[in-house]
Amino acid sequence: MFEGIYTALITPFRDGEVDYAALGKLIERQVEGGVDGLVPCGSTGESATLSHDEHERVIDFTIEKANKRVKVIAGAGSNSTRETIRLTRFAAEHGADGALLIAPYYNRPTQDGLFAHYAAVAEAVDIPQLVYNIPGRCAVNILPETLARLAKLDNIVGVKEACGSLDQISRVVELCGPEFNVISGDDSLTLPILAVGGRGSIAVISNLLPKRFGDLVRAGLAGEFVEARQVHFELAPIMRALFTEVNPIGIKAALALTGVSSDELRLPLTKITDGNREHLKKTLETANVL
Repeated sequence: MFEGIYTALITPFRDGEVDYAALGKLIERQVEGGVDGLVPCGSTGESATLSHDEHERVIDFTIEKANKRVKVIAGAGSNSTRETIRLTRFAAEHGADGALLIAPYYNRPTQDGLFAHYAAVAEAVDIPQLVYNIPGRCAVNILPETLARLAKLDNIVGVKEACGSLDQISRVVELCGPEFNVISGDDSLTLPILAVGGRGSIAVISNLLPKRFGDLVRAGLAGEFVEARQVHFELAPIMRALFTEVNPIGIKAALALTGVSSDELRLPLTKITDGNREHLKKTLETANVL
């Protein structure tokens, strides 16, 4: 259902407010670059610092600008099950193609609690839902056996995997079967995840290079791993440079260097340090991106 290259959109800011003009230009850039879909209000979109009104407006704006040309998977997760249901229902009612639901952070639920959380959302809202496993941000790891239980539920169609373990992701593919969409949540692990049966990527780098990173994903999905590996190693220095500081600091700096949008972030995130910006700039120049 959600196969291919999806961009985890940044949320551009200007003078403390969401910069919708820049967001609109970024969305057009993604569509022209051939992505399969857009993911607003994820961790790359700094959803944790958006107000409820901003969160809903960014989702609405993205759906409107995409205009059915590409799919929109709305970030709708929270550490509160009630809040997750509310945000997911909003996404469904406003025309999103799916919802991305981060694991409940801070609460640190058990595996049974994680299952109950996602089952409650799946039962409450009739929209395709992707579980989002990112232990580094949430302090909980959704285990393959739990995902196998969730894969049997209506509306839960896949997982965005950013656990960092190829062994674990391979086990998810093995247990959940071919109908369950395992999507890479780590740009640099996209190639090996495709090799073990992943169906695509929700990527950060595609904000900057939608077509080229899409070439990697499409080659991998076609089983053309010589070509996919070539693109992977071409982009590897850029991926490393983008993640020298916590996401989305690097990608916002890169988009500012290329004139796409500003590098403004919301506290507690701060702009990239001078040394890392210079390294990123030189990396982009070497790759002929600048």
